[in-house]
Amino acid sequence: MPYYCLLTTLTSEGRKSLKKSPGRIWDVNKEVEQMGAKIIAQYKTLGPYDFVNILEAANMSVISRVVIEICSRGTLEPMLMGAITIEDFVKEIQTANAVSKD
Repeated sequence: MPYYCLLTTLTSEGRKSLKKSPGRIWDVNKEVEQMGAKIIAQYKTLGPYDFVNILEAANMSVISRVVIEICSRGTLEPMLMGAITIEDFVKEIQTANAVSKD
Protein backbone atom coordinates (compact mmCIF):
# COMPACT_ATOMS: atom_id res chain seq x y z
CA MET A 1 0.00 0.00 0.00
CA PRO A 2 1.22 3.53 -0.69
CA TYR A 3 2.59 5.70 2.09
CA TYR A 4 1.92 9.39 2.64
CA CYS A 5 3.58 12.00 4.80
CA LEU A 6 1.04 14.44 6.21
CA LEU A 7 2.49 17.56 7.76
CA THR A 8 -0.05 19.70 9.59
CA THR A 9 -0.09 23.08 11.25
CA LEU A 10 -2.66 23.92 13.89
CA THR A 11 -4.85 26.94 13.26
CA SER A 12 -5.68 29.22 16.21
CA GLU A 13 -8.96 27.30 16.55
CA GLY A 14 -6.98 24.04 16.50
CA ARG A 15 -4.67 25.20 19.27
CA LYS A 16 -7.66 26.16 21.43
CA SER A 17 -9.37 22.83 20.75
CA LEU A 18 -6.22 20.82 21.52
CA LYS A 19 -5.59 22.68 24.78
CA LYS A 20 -9.18 22.13 25.85
CA SER A 21 -9.30 18.45 24.86
CA PRO A 22 -5.88 16.88 24.15
CA GLY A 23 -7.40 13.39 24.03
CA ARG A 24 -9.27 14.46 20.89
CA ILE A 25 -6.15 13.39 18.97
CA TRP A 26 -7.05 9.74 19.68
CA ASP A 27 -10.60 10.30 18.43
CA VAL A 28 -9.34 11.83 15.19
CA ASN A 29 -6.91 8.91 14.75
CA LYS A 30 -9.86 6.49 15.01
CA GLU A 31 -11.78 8.52 12.42
CA VAL A 32 -8.80 8.44 10.06
CA GLU A 33 -8.63 4.66 10.36
CA GLN A 34 -12.40 4.34 9.81
CA MET A 35 -11.95 6.28 6.55
CA GLY A 36 -9.48 3.65 5.35
CA ALA A 37 -6.03 5.02 6.19
CA LYS A 38 -3.64 3.46 8.68
CA ILE A 39 -1.48 5.65 10.91
CA ILE A 40 2.04 4.21 10.80
CA ALA A 41 3.72 6.90 12.93
CA GLN A 42 2.76 10.22 14.46
CA TYR A 43 4.96 12.93 15.96
CA LYS A 44 4.49 16.35 17.51
CA THR A 45 7.16 18.63 16.11
CA LEU A 46 8.56 22.09 16.70
CA GLY A 47 9.02 24.42 13.78
CA PRO A 48 6.80 25.32 10.84
CA TYR A 49 4.66 22.17 11.24
CA ASP A 50 3.00 21.01 14.44
CA PHE A 51 2.57 17.35 13.51
CA VAL A 52 4.18 14.80 11.20
CA ASN A 53 2.04 11.78 10.39
CA ILE A 54 3.08 8.81 8.29
CA LEU A 55 -0.02 7.17 6.83
CA GLU A 56 -0.73 4.18 4.66
CA ALA A 57 -3.75 4.20 2.33
CA ALA A 58 -4.88 2.18 -0.66
CA ASN A 59 -4.64 5.12 -3.05
CA MET A 60 -4.70 8.88 -3.52
CA SER A 61 -8.51 8.94 -3.43
CA VAL A 62 -8.60 7.49 0.09
CA ILE A 63 -5.91 9.79 1.47
CA SER A 64 -7.52 12.80 -0.22
CA ARG A 65 -10.83 12.00 1.45
CA VAL A 66 -9.07 11.73 4.83
CA VAL A 67 -7.24 15.04 4.41
CA ILE A 68 -10.32 16.89 3.17
CA GLU A 69 -12.42 15.59 6.05
CA ILE A 70 -10.01 16.32 8.89
CA CYS A 71 -8.94 19.69 7.50
CA SER A 72 -12.48 20.87 6.70
CA ARG A 73 -13.01 21.38 10.42
CA GLY A 74 -10.79 24.44 10.41
CA THR A 75 -8.33 23.20 13.01
CA LEU A 76 -5.47 22.11 10.72
CA GLU A 77 -3.66 23.28 7.60
CA PRO A 78 -2.20 20.32 5.67
CA MET A 79 0.80 19.53 3.48
CA LEU A 80 0.55 16.08 1.91
CA MET A 81 3.39 14.23 0.19
CA GLY A 82 3.54 10.76 -1.31
CA ALA A 83 6.32 8.56 0.05
CA ILE A 84 7.98 5.21 -0.58
CA THR A 85 10.28 3.19 1.61
CA ILE A 86 14.02 3.48 1.04
CA GLU A 87 14.07 -0.22 0.13
CA ASP A 88 11.49 0.35 -2.64
CA PHE A 89 13.34 3.47 -3.77
CA VAL A 90 16.62 1.55 -4.16
CA LYS A 91 14.82 -1.27 -6.04
CA GLU A 92 13.33 1.28 -8.46
CA ILE A 93 16.76 2.78 -9.16
CA GLN A 94 18.22 -0.69 -9.69
CA THR A 95 15.38 -1.57 -12.07
CA ALA A 96 15.87 1.66 -14.00
CA ASN A 97 19.62 1.01 -14.22
CA ALA A 98 19.02 -2.53 -15.50
CA VAL A 99 16.58 -1.30 -18.15
CA SER A 100 18.91 1.46 -19.31
CA LYS A 101 21.76 -1.08 -19.81
CA ASP A 102 19.66 -3.10 -22.28
